[in-house]
Amino acid sequence: MRNDRSKGRPQPDRRERSSTPPGKAPAGKARHGAPASEPPPARRESVEEIARENRRDRPPVEWPQGARPAFSTPVILEVEPGTDYALVDSGDGEKLERYGPLVIRRPENQAIWPRRLAPGRWDGADAIFTGDTDEEGTGRWRFPAEPLGETWPMREDGLAYLGRFTSFRHVGVFPEQTVHWRFMTETIERERARSGRPVRVLNLFGYTGLASLLAARAGAEVTHVDASKRAIGWARENAELAGLSDRPVRWICEDAVRYAEREARRGSSYDIILLDPPKFGRGPKGEVWQLFEDLPHLLVLMRRLLSDRPLALVLTAYSIRSSFYSLSALMGEAMRGLGGRVESGELVIREEGKDARHLSTSLFSRWVSA
Repeated sequence: MRNDRSKGRPQPDRRERSSTPPGKAPAGKARHGAPASEPPPARRESVEEIARENRRDRPPVEWPQGARPAFSTPVILEVEPGTDYALVDSGDGEKLERYGPLVIRRPENQAIWPRRLAPGRWDGADAIFTGDTDEEGTGRWRFPAEPLGETWPMREDGLAYLGRFTSFRHVGVFPEQTVHWRFMTETIERERARSGRPVRVLNLFGYTGLASLLAARAGAEVTHVDASKRAIGWARENAELAGLSDRPVRWICEDAVRYAEREARRGSSYDIILLDPPKFGRGPKGEVWQLFEDLPHLLVLMRRLLSDRPLALVLTAYSIRSSFYSLSALMGEAMRGLGGRVESGELVIREEGKDARHLSTSLFSRWVSA
């Protein structure tokens, strides 16, 4: 089944965000007023200062030359209700979803229309997220009928994994991404049947690993990168549960940009690359990711990491004030000289039942070889 993704995600990377903004003291802990005998606290660097330091020695982006690929816009990729997941209803700033056996109610900033279903359907949810409704805010879950454990079993296209109630309202899967995953697995299977060669996949900002595991199940060799140790641990749990621990997946906990830079220096290459970056994130060594400032550099690195016979580069962007036309233009510049085409648009989820509407979750742009 990527975001409530309206998705501000937990960080680092895309994921476990700190509830205390950089440069600010936690509630109840003033930064001033220490006794005169104590030295003043060292000034903490701001996010902007850290980001500038990270980029200080970075060379200018070297844009590729040649003709731009063909363009297809707008492309709307739709997720329909299914056995594993369904958007039951949405409206008034919330969404009601069915994840396997559980019905879950969460905030959704995009749902600015009225609800279709009666209040009783909403109040009867198995789990309701309460607290801070900001994209990056934390909160807690309420279980009206009976207490539920932290995790529960889920499936995606027959692949078993764990859903989890996190303090950032996410549950470990972003159902709108299923359209990209299906495209990826079909591309892997088609290429293996056609050429017999191994297909190498790089999944940056890989989160809980469903894309990586689906690619591995289809026969690919996968490199999964996420800056969050917690997310890597969760992904490994999912691999165990899915019975895919023996598949060729490398689990790497590292800042995505640092990893990509090192891979480019090594001359490494991949046939399919998945990019699912957050709007803002932190790496394990304090690296700062800011989408608009860092995405051009990262996308050109991805171009360098594509193999001699590349198949696809898929980019999804959540919670940003931009348009798919902007992502399309950026992808077109990064893919100059490769041929193929760039498809750009929105990922949407269709509600269940009659008189259904579509909930837009994110923007995307993907380059495909043919």
